[in-house]
Amino acid sequence: MARRTHRVTGAVAVSALLTLAAACGGSSSGGGNATVDTGATDTKLASQVPADVKSDGFITIGVDSTYAPSEFLDTDGQTVIGFDVDVFDQVAAKLGLKTKWVTAPFGAIIQGVSSGKYEIGISSFTITAEREKQATMISYFSAGTQWATQKGNPSGVTPDNACGKNVAVQKDTVQVDDLTARSKKCSDAGKAKITIDQYAAQDDATSAVVSGKDDAMLADSPVCAYAVQQTNSQLELLGDIYDSAPYGYVLPKDATGFAKAVQGGLQAIIDSGDYKKALDKWGVDQGAISTPEINPAAS
Repeated sequence: MARRTHRVTGAVAVSALLTLAAACGGSSSGGGNATVDTGATDTKLASQVPADVKSDGFITIGVDSTYAPSEFLDTDGQTVIGFDVDVFDQVAAKLGLKTKWVTAPFGAIIQGVSSGKYEIGISSFTITAEREKQATMISYFSAGTQWATQKGNPSGVTPDNACGKNVAVQKDTVQVDDLTARSKKCSDAGKAKITIDQYAAQDDATSAVVSGKDDAMLADSPVCAYAVQQTNSQLELLGDIYDSAPYGYVLPKDATGFAKAVQGGLQAIIDSGDYKKALDKWGVDQGAISTPEINPAAS
C-alpha cells in the first residue's frame, strides 16, 4: 500500500465535512501524541522488547496522519486517531509500553525506522517483497484497492476505462504503480494516457475528486469507503475491491526479538477479542486477520 499544495476549492469542502465527523485532514508535518497503556502487561512478551526501546517507557511511531480511518488527526489538529492507533495502543500495552505517534510524510517513514528516528512505522503499509528488503514487517490487517468518483460519476470513468481521465492518488503508494500500468495500456492501445495527479496527502486527493478537479481516485479499500461516508456521499465507490493484501507494521531490518514481541502482543489481542472490537468501532472489521506473520511476502 499504502498510499498519500492544497487545492483550495476541494480542500476547504472536505475539511469542513471531516470536521463534522470529529476529524481534520491535517498536513503531513509536525505533531504527535502520547497514549496511556490500555491493558494488562504480558511479562513474557515485555521481556522480549529491546532495552533501548523500553528505556523511556514509550514506543515512538512514525505515521502519516492523513489516511482516515486508518490514521488521521483529531479536531485538535495534533492527536492521531484511527483504527491503526486503537489496535497498536493495545499491542504496546501488552508490552508494558505507551505509544508516541509522530506525524511524518508517508514516503519518509521506512527510512526513518531504518535510521532510528522511529522505533516502528505504522501507516497502512501494504506488505511487499520490496519493502521487506528494507525492513521487518508484521501483518495486522488486510485491505485491497478501491476506486471512487463524484456522486453519479459525471465523467463516466471506470477502473478499466480511465484512458484520458484525470485520476487522483497519494504519492508513494502501490496505487501509483497500478495507475502507471493502466496508463501504459492506454498508450499501447493508441488511446490517451491517464493523467495521474499525485498528492502528498490522501485528504488532498479526496478533495480533488469532490471538487471535480479529478475524475476519480483510488486508494486502499477502507479509505475510500470512509471518504464516501465522511463527505456525506458526495463521492461513490466505483467497481470492486481488488488486489487484497496485508498491511504490515514496519520495524528495523535486524529487530528480530522486537518483531516477535509485537507479533505476540498482536496475537494476544486477537485472541482476547479486543482487536475485533477496535476494528468494529471504525467499521473495518472485514479486514481482520486471525494470525499475524513476520515477513509474509518473503515466505
